[in-house]
Amino acid sequence: MTHPTTIVIPTYTEKRWGYLLRTLESARAQTHRPDEIVVAVDHNPDMYARAKAELTGVTVLPNAYPRGVSGNRNTGAEHAVTPLVAFLDDDIIADRHWLARQIEPFADPAVVGTGGAIVPAWEGAEPRWMPAEFLWAVGGSYAGMPTETAPIRNVWSANMIVRRDAFLAVGGFRLGFGKLGDRNRPEDTDLCLRMSQLAGGRWMYVPSAVIQHEVPAERASFRFFVRRCYAEGRGKVQMAGLHDNDALGAERSYLWSLPKAFLRHLAGAARGQGLNQLLRAGGVAAGVAAAGVGGVVETVSSRRSARRPAVKAAP
Repeated sequence: MTHPTTIVIPTYTEKRWGYLLRTLESARAQTHRPDEIVVAVDHNPDMYARAKAELTGVTVLPNAYPRGVSGNRNTGAEHAVTPLVAFLDDDIIADRHWLARQIEPFADPAVVGTGGAIVPAWEGAEPRWMPAEFLWAVGGSYAGMPTETAPIRNVWSANMIVRRDAFLAVGGFRLGFGKLGDRNRPEDTDLCLRMSQLAGGRWMYVPSAVIQHEVPAERASFRFFVRRCYAEGRGKVQMAGLHDNDALGAERSYLWSLPKAFLRHLAGAARGQGLNQLLRAGGVAAGVAAAGVGGVVETVSSRRSARRPAVKAAP
């Protein structure tokens, strides 16, 4: 089975032009050649014009929906004609075997989507305080994820492949919910839940399908880490409000694992394994606290919005 695939790469600013070129280079170098590569440009006429003029061998499209990465990805997926659509962010470098390995689970018709491993590619040194359990905060796979191909609740849109018919059947990524500017919402988790529920299939995680996700120096700061965890807490509560079933079961399991991680890092420091272990214990505590505050803020905000009386239209 050949699994024809279109790769969709959303982009939005010329500041990431160098990143985009590296992403395209890795997409073209795949051992399983994609049938088409689509670059979708999010409401940036200058960048769209430059991409049309300078990029060869790819299809360049303007975002057909309101500003935001969800509509930008949907634009590319709706253009595709292949059974599979792969999504990559514009700041990744895919291993040359990434696509070949990540399409393998689609031999099972019950699989609606797959994801692969995401390794942070730090621009500078990796922060000493960064716990491996929180690498998701910089777009990486985190400690505790499967080490062999296995079913999973959700994957990340930086490294995701979907069955196009199942993707379109649920309306793709939810418009208005996702990354827009500095705001982060888990549009990829929301999509995975809807595709599993409505399409009746499952997602598979393929750790041997590896991409590197570039992490600029400004995203390696403790301030960014805390803000990202806070945003994740808000986003997951907001996402849960969009689903009738228990959408946060995986998050609760993850949270229950963090006290063990905290104690493991403390124990490492006590055994003389270095200051880094103590700093990582502090990183776990800070990440949990920030996400918890974000969750509380979003819960209170949602309840206030629900209690606010509707404004009657003027006669």
